[in-house]
Amino acid sequence: MKKGILLVISGPSGSGKGTVIKRLMEKNDSFSYSISATTRQPREGEVHGVNYYFISREEFESRIDAGMMLEHAEYCGNYYGTPKKEVYENLDAGRNVILEIDVQGAMQIKKKCPDAVLLMITPPDFRTLENRLRGRGDNVAEEVILNRLNAARFELEQLSAYDYIVVNGTGEIDAAADEIAGIVAAEQHRVDRAGEFIANFFNA
Repeated sequence: MKKGILLVISGPSGSGKGTVIKRLMEKNDSFSYSISATTRQPREGEVHGVNYYFISREEFESRIDAGMMLEHAEYCGNYYGTPKKEVYENLDAGRNVILEIDVQGAMQIKKKCPDAVLLMITPPDFRTLENRLRGRGDNVAEEVILNRLNAARFELEQLSAYDYIVVNGTGEIDAAADEIAGIVAAEQHRVDRAGEFIANFFNA
């Protein structure tokens, strides 16, 4: 059985990455979505083990010390991170695992898992991103929008650290999902991932 691909997907707020990932998983049953752990309190409607693993700060720090987190970061006073065990179990079972994480977490994964595939979902241009953020109807303050735009600019400036870019244009969710599926399929056929096949080719 082929080992699965560890696919790290990042993208600024307004890129539509969550919608694209949902469509990707609807169209392809070979993908598994990694559920993150966090120390923040659940919001209304969120379910433990579905949206996040909601755990205490003490437990999270204990997991860090025990090497049980693949990556982690602290944001607004709360920890967020990826449990290692579940990710590796799915990869070993031949499933492609999606990590939807920010740039900081992606860089940690890149160091720990050099065979991971890093992909950034972007809008067609920065003006489109701004229009999406302003058109959400959230009734958020201008300061909040500007903070999101500054955060987006920082994330997009890290593009050179990623392996692939997928542009999510307006009304092009299916196309973006299909592009990601194609990238993963190509990665599965890379020669540097075929060590076991090559080693056993003449011994079958």
